[in-house]
This record gives sequence, C-alpha cells and structure tokens, in this order.
Amino acid sequence: MQITRRQLVAGAAAGLAANSFGFFQDKPTLKIGLIGCGGRGSGAIRDSLAADPGVVLHAIGVVSPDRLNGCLDGLKKEMPNRVKVDGRSFTGLDAYQKVLATDVDVVILATPPGFRPIHFAAAVEAGKHIFMEKPAAVDGPGVRAVIAAAQKAKAKNLTVVAGTQRRADLAYMEAMKRIHDGEMGDIVHLSCYWNQGGLWTASQTPGMSDAEWMIRNWLYFAWSSGDHIVEQHVHNLDVCNWAMNGHPVKAVALGGRQSRTEPIYGHIFDHFATEYEYANGAKMMRYCRQQDGCASNVSERIVGSKGVSNANTSIKGEKNWRFEGDRPNPYVLEHVRLYDSIKKSLGYNEGVQVAESTLTAIMGRMSAYSGEEVTWEKALNSNVVLMPEGFHLGMTIPVPAVAIPGKTKGVF
Repeated sequence: MQITRRQLVAGAAAGLAANSFGFFQDKPTLKIGLIGCGGRGSGAIRDSLAADPGVVLHAIGVVSPDRLNGCLDGLKKEMPNRVKVDGRSFTGLDAYQKVLATDVDVVILATPPGFRPIHFAAAVEAGKHIFMEKPAAVDGPGVRAVIAAAQKAKAKNLTVVAGTQRRADLAYMEAMKRIHDGEMGDIVHLSCYWNQGGLWTASQTPGMSDAEWMIRNWLYFAWSSGDHIVEQHVHNLDVCNWAMNGHPVKAVALGGRQSRTEPIYGHIFDHFATEYEYANGAKMMRYCRQQDGCASNVSERIVGSKGVSNANTSIKGEKNWRFEGDRPNPYVLEHVRLYDSIKKSLGYNEGVQVAESTLTAIMGRMSAYSGEEVTWEKALNSNVVLMPEGFHLGMTIPVPAVAIPGKTKGVF
C-alpha cells in the first residue's frame, strides 16, 4: 500500500502523527512477532508492514505447519525484504511462547479469540508492545484476565492497540468528536447492525483430531470464537460504547439457529437481537445475523436530542455535518497509532476498552443462549470458562449442544 502526502496530512490532522510513517528509518529496525497467521493474521501483518517501511517481520508462530508455510510463502513473494524470520518460525500450541522468547519488540496477536487472554497476558509479562485483534476474550474469566493484563501493561508503559479499526477511521473520529462535544445533544437511542451472509467452513478430515478441527473451524464454537455476536459484531458494539463513553449495564436478547443447522456449523447461532440499557437509561438495539440470501446491513445509528448520526460519517440536526476529504485505510492507521505510541513512549493502551466492548457482546450471547436478563456484573463475574479443560491438539471434544433459551442454564 502506498501512503500519499494527502493521507499523511489527513492523518496528522486527526492526531495520527504524519511522521509515524517511516519514523524508524533512522533508528534500529523495529521487529515484529506474528502469533496466528490465518486470514486476519495475514491481513494484520500486511497492514503493519504497510504502516512503516522501517519495520520487519522477525518471528512467526502458528499451530499448524501448513498454515505457517502458506503464510510465509505469500509474504516472501510480496515483500521479500521485509520478512526476516530466519530460524524464528515456530509451530504448535506453544509457538506463541517461542515467539515471545525472541527479541521481537512488538507482537501481533491474531489467533482464535479463545486464546487471546492467555497470549495477551504472556506478551505483557514478556514486556512486548502489542497489537491484538478483537475480540479480547470469549467469556467473563477471559475478560477479567485481559483487564488485569492491560493494567499491568499500563504500569510497564507498554503500548496496546486493538483491532477495532473504526477508532482509527478519520470519519468516525471526527463524528465522535462532534458527538462528545454535544453537537447532537444528549444521546437517547442507539442501534447497530452486522447482517450478512455466511462465512467459510473447514471440514474435519480423516485422522484430524477434534481439537485440531475446532481450531481450523474456529468460527463455529463458542469456546474459540465467542459466537459471531462476539467475534464479528463487537465492532459495532464498540462504536456504540465509544459514543456513550461507557458500557451497558444490562442486556435482554433473543437468537437462534435456523439456516445453519449442519454439524459443520458447530453449535453457534446464526442470528441475534439484543436490547441493551446504559446507566443513564439510554437504550441500544442491535441485530446481527449470518444467513445467506438475506438483506445485508453493517452500520451504526446514534440518535441525540439535537440530531442523528448515520454510519458516523454524517450528522443531521441543528448542526448538519458530513465528512469530507481523504479517508486513509483505518486498518493501516491503527498500526500507525501503535508505532507512534512506541516511538514517543506514550503507553497508549486500548486493552480495557476492547475488553469492555467484548464483554458487551458476551452479555448479549449469554442472554440469548439462556433467555435471561444479564447484567454487566453477572457477565463480568461469571466463572464459566468455555475453553475445554486441559486443551491439547490430540483431544476428543464433543460439540456442545445448541443452546435452547429458557432451558439452557449455567453454560454461556
């Protein structure tokens, strides 16, 4: 990706320093360790390398050798001078530990979300700066672990940036500034959507253990993905929490599984609808589904007493506004923010923020699975750990039963 001068100026105007691009050229090379190299991991390392020509991929760790080889082959063909992993490529469940034991400066955490709390805590303990993909966890204990590690990272002045790229989108940033400055008055209602068709699947081949299959087919198990309300819809929920400068206090949800009922889809739902309530009484309605052949909608709508913001690129009301100008790729700009914070020793830290947005999504799943109202405290203090106990690659793991609202209790 080429960054134009106009994009640099736009980034600087938004507080993303223009000199972040290329700022390591007069310093020792910044070394990146990539942990997880599926679709998002491959995308994240490309975005990270695009954000500054003076950084290199120094180490990589993935579970499966075939994923490692495919990822490295592609990167070496695209940017051979940026891939310097000689002798520092690792496979297996402990590959993350081996990456952290190298001299990398920054790690990208992009494994299935069920592993995120473990990897994040280990990265903080190792003293690494961190880019971690969303969501931050899949259950209450995981969220608590991420919050604790984020606080430890803050004490160490480590930079933590999360993959909630809308927070690095110049249009969203300008809209939120205006909302927080009161141009729309008091926020009285919010709604957000991630409605789309189905996604990829991975079949279990002969000789493949349940554990390995679940890692490859990770979207479809709550222990690995959190269900799609957590894994995907967290983006929109994060925007609403951003607008509110806080998180909801309770949720009531419904959901189910109608179009994706085959075993390859594990046990997750294919649609959710949730009503959230914030501390000031404002309500948020949110919907997400992954069903083929249905209308698509990925957006947020924020209603204030003096105006409405649609998709956070415009405001209609007493003060009309529409974003104009360059809008650089926010997937790259979030890495610019990472590097800028490291360079200036700012200790920029999004760890608690992404953990709270993750728990917002988890509340919705818990309520939809159980049919109960779920409070913030109940979700945060839950002791239900979704990852199979003693997880290892050879495990036999029965697929959990599909939740039935009103009947499913205690397993969220």
